[in-house]
Amino acid sequence: MSFVDIHPEEVTSTIVSDPDWWRGAVIYQIYPRSFQDSNGDGIGDLSGIVDRLPHVASLNVDAIWISPFFTSPMLDYGYDVSDYCDVDPMFGRIGDFDRLIERAHQLGIRVIIDLVLSHTSDLHPWFVESRVSRDNAKSDWYVWAEAKPDGTPPNNWLSIFGGSAWEWDTSRMQYYMHNFLREQPDLNFHNMDVQNALLDVARFWLERGVDGFRLDTVNFYVHDKELRDNPALADDRKNSDIAPSVNPYTWQDHQFSKSQPENIEFLKKLRKVMDEFNDITSVGEVGDDQKGIQIQGEYTQGSDRLHMCYGFDFLGAPYPSGHRIAEVLNKFDENAKDGWACWAYSNHDVERHTSRWNLSEDAQKAYLALILSIRGSACLYQGEELGLPEADVAFEDLQDPYGKKFWPKFKGRDGCRTPMVWNSNAENGGFSSAKPWLPVSDAHAARSADSQEGDSSSMLNFYRRMIAYRQAQEPLIKGTMQIVAQEEGFFAVIRETKSSRMFVASNLSDSQRAVSFPEGRWNVDSKAPFDVNQNGERVELPGWQVLFAHEGG
Repeated sequence: MSFVDIHPEEVTSTIVSDPDWWRGAVIYQIYPRSFQDSNGDGIGDLSGIVDRLPHVASLNVDAIWISPFFTSPMLDYGYDVSDYCDVDPMFGRIGDFDRLIERAHQLGIRVIIDLVLSHTSDLHPWFVESRVSRDNAKSDWYVWAEAKPDGTPPNNWLSIFGGSAWEWDTSRMQYYMHNFLREQPDLNFHNMDVQNALLDVARFWLERGVDGFRLDTVNFYVHDKELRDNPALADDRKNSDIAPSVNPYTWQDHQFSKSQPENIEFLKKLRKVMDEFNDITSVGEVGDDQKGIQIQGEYTQGSDRLHMCYGFDFLGAPYPSGHRIAEVLNKFDENAKDGWACWAYSNHDVERHTSRWNLSEDAQKAYLALILSIRGSACLYQGEELGLPEADVAFEDLQDPYGKKFWPKFKGRDGCRTPMVWNSNAENGGFSSAKPWLPVSDAHAARSADSQEGDSSSMLNFYRRMIAYRQAQEPLIKGTMQIVAQEEGFFAVIRETKSSRMFVASNLSDSQRAVSFPEGRWNVDSKAPFDVNQNGERVELPGWQVLFAHEGG
């Protein structure tokens, strides 16, 4: 049955209680502005997500992560929140979100929402009050500091979006800190009232039925109270996965502006709130080039912090050769022995991996199988299942302030945020009847969901088969992992539970290669999505094919 044929009365899936459901889960990220417009204003909305949930359900994923839909002036497209506890009118109303939760759960899909706790919009009532004077009730809710005697900012901290991380405010005659846009002032986590207010925000959405949180810039919450200068980086260390090379942000070792040890105490408080509810999860975004995996380990250690974290190890430019994959996984294992990772190739902040690594369709399929075969959970970004490349957005159509700042060396994030393409013959790809907020890419139209629906070899149908296969294999979901081979164009692991073992070998090249099984008796799984023929103890594995084998009969 195709996803276009699914009707509500035919849906029988429901959420089954499982506090450990997030381990090995496959999560589908939805960028709401670009998923589906239901009211003809050119901007995606919550009702549009509801309309397209059958498509998501057809992918066999466990959960969706929805990027911010809160009230916002939209200078950073929802990541500048002016009201944490309401829906921005462009996305609908709070009742639309309740309907989304109900429909998703009816389809067996859990709902994770994006919480942006490190900063707010400068239009948030908290900041509006804070900037009025130095002695009001919220005067210390943001990071304020005196100017140096010469009038310059209090230290050398930089904004990821360019320039100083400090903005002068004429009302208080002080600087306030902003790690991102100047309209996104950072909250002061050294103030316990701030922490308690944010915990109340989390509780508000948990009471509405969400199944967890994706925590934006989770290592940015706490700053160094002494406001010490960040040291410079040596030239050979100025490589960054979280900022473009043309941004001098990459020239600093951000020892004091983020990733402070006090952050862990707040995460413990947040976990305690989440534990008041059943089957909740959390995934933190860790942006730190120097010690990202170490921080992921610290934040997911034990059972009183975050459930899982992700960094930019597979979201950056370095090509994921077998050596690179092993390096990242081994480093995570060393730093987070009892932690849990959530791996991703693409999201709303980076160039789509299809273009970033120049992958053929066969290569895309092989890398999907790989990310679903390594230990951890996996996050897939909308349109990835269609094989969408990065869209080319002209400067005059650009919306992203980050791209406008560093154009043309860095074109920003709009190329991965263009609207989904649902129908090849419909206006704007079936996304909207009006002019979309970003143009629909001509290169995407041929890859629309409806054009791939009836093709058994399409990327869309491969994603469905591969995810369904992963969901049926307990070792791939929660098993231990042993890396048994790593080469430039080859990677192999053994995944194991108490009752079963699987051998997974990924040919990450165009050339055929002979693969020998580990010691024991192994049989290639004929139900796996790849057509691999076994010949005794060896397999001639074609280029960009992945072998799945079970030990035993």
